[in-house]
Amino acid sequence: MATLKDVAKASGLTVGTVSRVLNNRGYISDKTREKVYQVMKELNYQPNEMARSLSKQKNNTIGIILPQIEHPYFAKVLGRLEKEASKRGYRTTVFVSKNKEEREEECIEMCKSARVAGVVLCSGCFGTEKFTGLDFPLITLERSIDQATSGIECDNYQGGVLATELLIEKGCKKLMYIGGRSAGDSIAMPGDYREVGFKDTCEKYHVEHMVMVTDKEQFDTLEYYSFVRNKLEKNPDVDGVFASSDIIGAYVLQACRDLSIRVPQNMKIVGFDDVNIAQFTTPGLTTIHQPVEQMAEQAISDIAMIDAGKVVPSRTVFPVTLVERGTT
Repeated sequence: MATLKDVAKASGLTVGTVSRVLNNRGYISDKTREKVYQVMKELNYQPNEMARSLSKQKNNTIGIILPQIEHPYFAKVLGRLEKEASKRGYRTTVFVSKNKEEREEECIEMCKSARVAGVVLCSGCFGTEKFTGLDFPLITLERSIDQATSGIECDNYQGGVLATELLIEKGCKKLMYIGGRSAGDSIAMPGDYREVGFKDTCEKYHVEHMVMVTDKEQFDTLEYYSFVRNKLEKNPDVDGVFASSDIIGAYVLQACRDLSIRVPQNMKIVGFDDVNIAQFTTPGLTTIHQPVEQMAEQAISDIAMIDAGKVVPSRTVFPVTLVERGTT
């Protein structure tokens, strides 16, 4: 009796490719699919239906796709997701996309092959068309794709408003927003809403302001620091900065120190996220706190509910709070 290996050998393909054809998983060209079926017919190959049935059963693993794990925010998110998943009896598998579209697509394909119970997507490089036909629930965390995809996020817009209002209340006359841009244009990133909150508030109070954004990698310390310092040097009249993350806020603080700009006397800084670094800068970084614990709990809860056939909200937004420290 012919085996799967026999079919693979006769068709000149790998066992994995033949298996994907039989189980209809991943992308397979029509030409390859037809070739496999023809060889199966010639060899009179009969798939093991019990094995195929077992291969199609979901396991109790939740896939977590992150753009990186070095960033303190994503490390914090990962820790909370793993804790909440464990409490509900799930295992977790972590995938790192490096914010690259092709890598993110590979992560999704690996989750398909692994028959995961669900995916929490904290990365985001492409749009809706890549997420069609999934046979597991996908929950986005701090990434907005479309109304059809369940998403959990904090109120980034309100965070931008709170940060900007504080800087204005503290007497700042010219404000700067420093943030980043995603490599892709299909996904609404958190910083987009923070930036809008900043601009709307400045316009509401008629405060002069400027927006400085870059796609430079935040963890390329020298490059990003140079970007921040350059903007401060070219705009010496800026007396308040809203940074779209605490990491960027720390770069602003270091640049001010190197440029002999006194914080908070001559420059006030507000970050976003409230990760550990915000507590240990000198002075401590004023920031917008994200309720990561509750957001992670909701993400895992939503996957469990969808897995049980229940309906969850298409979008859940958690409030943010201002944490004032020494930079304001």
